[in-house]
Amino acid sequence: MVKKKRVVRRAKKAGKPVRAKAKKATKRPKVKSKKRTVKKAAASPELNLEKIGKVTHYFPHVNAAAVKLLKSGIKIGDKIYLKGHTTDFKEDIRSMQLDHAPIQEGRKGQEIGLFVKSRVRIGDSVYRL
Repeated sequence: MVKKKRVVRRAKKAGKPVRAKAKKATKRPKVKSKKRTVKKAAASPELNLEKIGKVTHYFPHVNAAAVKLLKSGIKIGDKIYLKGHTTDFKEDIRSMQLDHAPIQEGRKGQEIGLFVKSRVRIGDSVYRL
């Protein structure tokens, strides 16, 4: 037979041992749940855009992204839209490189370097505006 331990607290003034009281289980009142309304998202700019590439690497010390071009090429001055899980911004192409040499136009199949204003992640999509 296992003996139960008895919890004893001492009263400050009386000096007599006082037995601890067990906490009573209290019932919580039921809260009626509010109806959740689903907000419709604004029309995504992704719907009518042409996907031209995918980010394969990001270089944080120079704010540059390596982009694999999947479709038609891009030129300096084109506007692009970068979209990913946490990435969502538009930008003009100001600088583009291929094998560390500046180029004016990138073609399908090339992996080019682009200067970007914000952090991008591997797998982010690149769209032409």
